[in-house]
Amino acid sequence: VQLQASGGGLVHTGESLRLSCAASGDIFRINNMGWYRQVPGKHRERVAFISGSYVDYADSVKGRFTISKDITKNTTYLQMNSVKREDTAVYYCNADIVSYDGKTYYAVPDGYWGQGTLVTVSS
Repeated sequence: VQLQASGGGLVHTGESLRLSCAASGDIFRINNMGWYRQVPGKHRERVAFISGSYVDYADSVKGRFTISKDITKNTTYLQMNSVKREDTAVYYCNADIVSYDGKTYYAVPDGYWGQGTLVTVSS
């Protein structure tokens, strides 16, 4: 299983950006997907999470960011509106994916991670 994140870049405060994360490989079921971010010297924090119809957001992004998914594409999106300088970070996607090898269902602890995409917000 691989997660490919994309969509990062340089934006100015108040602008919008959409991140994408596509899962590929041996996928039987995706239980949930999420977006995290990390800045140097700080812990990785969860920004948004989606599981079925349930969504959850960090307080710092509520009302500005929206997480969604396209089941047919095994992809999750993070729509970032009204970005602030403090949104600058490397954004990672995470997915809890169940695979099936023909005999056994299996998953990995803490899910799979994408490679990260840098979002820089400039004033």
